[in-house]
Amino acid sequence: MNKQPLFILAICFILGIFFQDYFVLDENYIYDVIVLCFCVLIFTFLKSFFFYKIRPYLLGLMFFGVGVVLHFYNTFSSQNTLISQNETIVFKLSKKLNSNEKNRKYEIISQLRKETFDAVLYVSKNEKELDFKHYYKAKVYITKPKSPEYDFQFDYAKYLKRKGIEYQCYLSGELYSAKRDDLNLNEKFSQKRLDVLQNIDESTMSSKTREFLKGIILADRTEIDSQTVQDFNKSGLVHFLAISGTHIVVIFGMMYFLLMKIFPVRFRKYAIVSSLIFIWLFTVFIGFGSSVVRSSIMLSVYFIYVLLQRKPDLLHSLALSAFIILIFDTHQLFDVGFQLSFLAVLGIFWLNQPILKCFPKQDNRLKKIIFNTVSISISAQLATLPLVLYYFHQFSFISIVANFFIVPFSEIIIVFSFAVTGLMAFKVDFDFINAVYDFIIQVLLKVIHWFADFEILFFDRIPMNLTEVFSLLLIVYVLRFVILKVDIRNTTGLVISIFVFFILRIGFDWYAHQKSEVLIHNFNKTQLFSVKEGGAACFWINKNTDINRIKQFIINPYSSTKRLDKVEIKILPPLTQKIVYNGKVYEIN
Repeated sequence: MNKQPLFILAICFILGIFFQDYFVLDENYIYDVIVLCFCVLIFTFLKSFFFYKIRPYLLGLMFFGVGVVLHFYNTFSSQNTLISQNETIVFKLSKKLNSNEKNRKYEIISQLRKETFDAVLYVSKNEKELDFKHYYKAKVYITKPKSPEYDFQFDYAKYLKRKGIEYQCYLSGELYSAKRDDLNLNEKFSQKRLDVLQNIDESTMSSKTREFLKGIILADRTEIDSQTVQDFNKSGLVHFLAISGTHIVVIFGMMYFLLMKIFPVRFRKYAIVSSLIFIWLFTVFIGFGSSVVRSSIMLSVYFIYVLLQRKPDLLHSLALSAFIILIFDTHQLFDVGFQLSFLAVLGIFWLNQPILKCFPKQDNRLKKIIFNTVSISISAQLATLPLVLYYFHQFSFISIVANFFIVPFSEIIIVFSFAVTGLMAFKVDFDFINAVYDFIIQVLLKVIHWFADFEILFFDRIPMNLTEVFSLLLIVYVLRFVILKVDIRNTTGLVISIFVFFILRIGFDWYAHQKSEVLIHNFNKTQLFSVKEGGAACFWINKNTDINRIKQFIINPYSSTKRLDKVEIKILPPLTQKIVYNGKVYEIN
């Protein structure tokens, strides 16, 4: 507690949020927790020797309670508004979301009679794109997303509820618009971002390059094709496409470098402040993306330490960032990006320096840049691997090689992409620069596709539960000591932690294989029939069903959750309405 008080208090605060989310204390208990926190706060100011000794534990308890209380008040409660399915609403945009094959998706703030509510709007791609400059009026089909039947499926309704959204709207009639004159500052930035995105769409670059540019700088992956996304996922380079801490650091460094070339060294503090202001303007411009906000806060906290002439502390920066984000929205804790980004920073703190010492001596600037970039990437990957396996159930060994080759060039790609985006923003269109950028990105995408084609090194449907995640994190923790010093004690600790992981894994596999079950799965307007026996399962599907989507949303999640070794897919005879299995009749559509 004496060395990292803020970090430990942040952990207590986070545990409080998890506690409230799992046990869901009602309002009466919350008042008790508030009184308890107030009493603890008073006790921490007492001069008694006894209270002085237990003060750290009291502070931890208080921050745990604060986490419980804040999450209670941050939790969205259903409006229970009676809304018929077909209604005419007036709405404005709040955010543009990723599109699917048929529709564009938007988060909207809508009004129906005297009720105001947030919703996700689906608009056919045949309709014109919506913007922030207009109010819209349209007839829509309103529905509430339902939670899935089984726990292995993604709960989209819960995901939306964490964002304060309870409804989905599907455009079903004519769309009318009216000009707005009351845009706030954030909406003006969002509209300007849309204008830049349209400028990129009108450029002479190929479609894949345009979508790559919009994703890597403007955090817009709404129209990127599925093949490119799949290539980045399989090659383990999806972090390169999404805006993350690397992008923010590179853009900050570029701005700081330019300012230091213009101003004398004595104005270094002003250069840092100006670069931080620029980073926050950029954050606002691209729509306050959660990963960008996290990175910007951490960078700001870090350089505030520098400006105050205090030794920067990565864990203090991490803890302050967590507090700032979670105080405003405790549900950010359950965002996968939040968890992965903070775990990546912890991995860099814990493993980067030990791994860096394993590389050859960095006796020039180029070696320092390359080796530091690679060691940071390896540290982040090792730390986030347990959560990646838990959420996505897939891993490719080629990602280690791909990151080794691609990541060292990421800074050049980001700077070049930022420059091209800047030219697009001011409608300065140089065909030569566009052609060069297009060529480089096309080569990059082909290399990434080449890495993704190593199917033999790609594994999916990897089962992983939370107990195994913590067991893997223990291995990552012990790994540092082995890298720093290979001796019997450290090696024994690593071997024991690996042994414990495999014992747990074998036990969970054995337990899962003891269960047999028969299920009927609803998918869109069709049904699937599945039989699980031991470690194998067979799925019966209709002939016209999209097998790829069935695999993505039903079979693969089921397989990883139930820890299956073998999956078989069979086609039902046409017009099948009933299935008899073990003397029991199952009706399907």
